[in-house]
Amino acid sequence: MSDQIIIAAAALVAIGIIALAALRGWQGWLALKERELERGAHPQREIEGGAPIGAARIEIADLKERIRKLEAIASGVDL
Repeated sequence: MSDQIIIAAAALVAIGIIALAALRGWQGWLALKERELERGAHPQREIEGGAPIGAARIEIADLKERIRKLEAIASGVDL
């Protein structure tokens, strides 16, 4: 009977340690995300219009697509 109590107590302590470690990791992850959000409040600007980096890439891709279509129209190719 005493062996079972020792095993149960050890298991309970182990679960407590794992729970504390997981909680510490969760708090660290939340702190990381909070810092990312704070840094993201003033994103870097890539183009003159003031668009954020991702939007600037999309805008450039859109402009390239428009140029390609205009060149096709100018050369008489039907899209």
